[in-house]
Amino acid sequence: MSKQRSIFEEVASDKPKSEAPKGGLIDGDRGGSRKAVARWLLILFKLVVLMIVVGGLTRLTDSGLSITEWKPITGAIPPLNEADWMSEFEKYKNIPEYILQNAGMTLQEFKTIYWWEWGHRQLGRLVGLVWAVGFVFFLATKRIPKGWTLRLLGVGALGGLQGAIGWWMVSSGLEGRMVDVASYRLATHLGLAFVILTVLIWYVWLLKREEMDLFQARRQADARLARIGKILLGLVFVQIILGALVAGIDAGRGYIDWPMMNGEFLPSESFDYEPFWTNFFENPALVQFNHRMLGYIVLAFAVFAWLQSRASALVSVRKSFKWALFFTIGQMILGIFTVLYAAPWSIAIVHQLGAVAVIVLVLRAVFSVTYPATQKLR
Repeated sequence: MSKQRSIFEEVASDKPKSEAPKGGLIDGDRGGSRKAVARWLLILFKLVVLMIVVGGLTRLTDSGLSITEWKPITGAIPPLNEADWMSEFEKYKNIPEYILQNAGMTLQEFKTIYWWEWGHRQLGRLVGLVWAVGFVFFLATKRIPKGWTLRLLGVGALGGLQGAIGWWMVSSGLEGRMVDVASYRLATHLGLAFVILTVLIWYVWLLKREEMDLFQARRQADARLARIGKILLGLVFVQIILGALVAGIDAGRGYIDWPMMNGEFLPSESFDYEPFWTNFFENPALVQFNHRMLGYIVLAFAVFAWLQSRASALVSVRKSFKWALFFTIGQMILGIFTVLYAAPWSIAIVHQLGAVAVIVLVLRAVFSVTYPATQKLR
């Protein structure tokens, strides 16, 4: 007869206790490595920032049309001897920029602008290579987090599209009477660069946090403040496009007083071009006027967004909108100095880099309010 057990007696078991899966179903990414992928995307982000800076310097030094052919593979090899250099120089002599603007340029001067454009294209190839090697590695080792394969493929597709648009832009200055690339094509090229930039850093921020954390944070989002942040983000992006139009036609060097423009609020020649719609893209007076006016609107809305954010209980949200406003003010001051000094390359390139800082900080503000981080109580 078996001995009766007390209800208070501990029951031992020889079977080992199974450990609960770490992270739950949402965080379990089947071998994915979120932080490693985030580091890879952060490298790509930094390379794209460098690409924007080098691209700006290439434009400011009038180097963008020095290479007249698009050879994605063989173009990586620069001229290796004097005969190669003369061949490239002869091709350049056949385009309008040389004929109408740079006639008499020496071979040594040509080499200077050639190296700028070659370096810009090489950097583009490096970005593509870093993406391809990283994607293949993470895919082969099954370290891509669940649901991220198509997103990362999309990054590569955007990079390929950017290369094609870059050549579409360059080709606009190789025929007719154009001595520069078409301004609207330059704006498209720069605009896509900023799209890629923001996609990359948004993905980095997402991957640095676990899925469960993001899921829970999203439920605490301030939808109204997020909408305000997104409107500000849209305004900043449009302002960057207008800035590209200004740069594309050198409109920043024609009206070098502020707050007026050659003594007028709206220059009298702002609508002189025919057909009418071309004034918005090709008339230096109207293009710069529009860039200035939207700058004021961006600043005013940044102040409004910051004031609205002050009601947030989260310190991180308030700080992110404050920094976005601070850099917006700084960017506007830089813009004024760029105009007053007739857009020298040293100030103009800092102004372009400032645009990167502003859009990233505004995006960070949107992220902080969309996925608010847990705030510890003191």
